[in-house]
Amino acid sequence: MKSYDFEEAARHFRHKVAFTTGTHEVLGMIDRGRDVVIVDVRMPVDWRKGHIPGAVNLPNGQWDRPRGLAKDKLNVLYCYSQTCHLAAEAAVRLLAQGYPVIEMEGGFATWEAAGYPIESAEADASPRRDVQEPARAT
Repeated sequence: MKSYDFEEAARHFRHKVAFTTGTHEVLGMIDRGRDVVIVDVRMPVDWRKGHIPGAVNLPNGQWDRPRGLAKDKLNVLYCYSQTCHLAAEAAVRLLAQGYPVIEMEGGFATWEAAGYPIESAEADASPRRDVQEPARAT
């Protein structure tokens, strides 16, 4: 059996802790009002269906001209699931532009499965029920 490399394992886990976070930690950041930017890198249609409250949508194709991110704040990236690599790919591109980033492991699927709050742009775009529609001319 190959000998276990404790030094390599320690390096790996130090990096993992430094550059990834979990859904529970992100929820805590939001609840404590930490000054971070939550960045959803999924397709706009999926973002509209549901996303982490306050998340900006930055799908592939917009990574070279990001809007809504901040160079003076931590930008928390997430994609679809644990096996999705879009957030990691976006991180590489955004780091090259000087944005501090961290990846939320598990993606939106883990957030949703935990029962954490979700907001929907589709719900926000629907007509309000407490506002009366203007009368139509006949």
